[in-house]
Amino acid sequence: MTKALMVVTNNPKFKKIQRATGIWLKEATHFNKVMADNGIDVDYVSPKGGYVPLDPLSLGTDDMDATDWEYYLDDTFRNQHLAQSLTPADVNPKDYQVIYFVGGHGTMTDFPQNTELAGLAETIYANGGIISANCVGVCGLLPMRTEDGKRFVHGRKLTAFTNDEEALNGLTNDVEFLLEDELDKAGANFVKGTAFEPNVVVDDRLITGQNPNSATGVGEAIIKELLQ
Repeated sequence: MTKALMVVTNNPKFKKIQRATGIWLKEATHFNKVMADNGIDVDYVSPKGGYVPLDPLSLGTDDMDATDWEYYLDDTFRNQHLAQSLTPADVNPKDYQVIYFVGGHGTMTDFPQNTELAGLAETIYANGGIISANCVGVCGLLPMRTEDGKRFVHGRKLTAFTNDEEALNGLTNDVEFLLEDELDKAGANFVKGTAFEPNVVVDDRLITGQNPNSATGVGEAIIKELLQ
């Protein structure tokens, strides 16, 4: 049975400003739905395990659609996946064929230096699995290394939340770093699409999405890759 591991943040607050954050709901729900619709079970893992905060701005009436409400009102999603996420030590990466780093600005604090999460992804990839990430969640790829010690993202075609999108959010000076810049520094081949429009980039078994509206497309690209 194919299984996907969804990686989520434990961080509830921006580091530089007094503002709540966490995961962006749509990036979890829409990806999860694609997996569920295709018979793929998911588990949620976070750096510390346990509680997973939701960015309150992702719960606005203009942001939530039928899929978001379906999961938001689901007991398993709320009381298991978000309230009792696994720790990295709980996870056997050999059980998963897909790993997906869920976005939301909370990830900027607990993903970029997290070698435990990176190690799970490295093992899944080495076993022939798919690495995927969306929006700010792509920062989870920064600590990954190849078998010969090089940056995993070096030379890889990918996308993530862009500098333009941070500027349109009014957060350029408030985030811990600009992810597009960090990926460029790491040697990635960054593919920028139109701000807040779906953009999914596939580079072999690396699949990334630019923004929250790309989460469904990332899931669909994974299904296509699995069917090959």
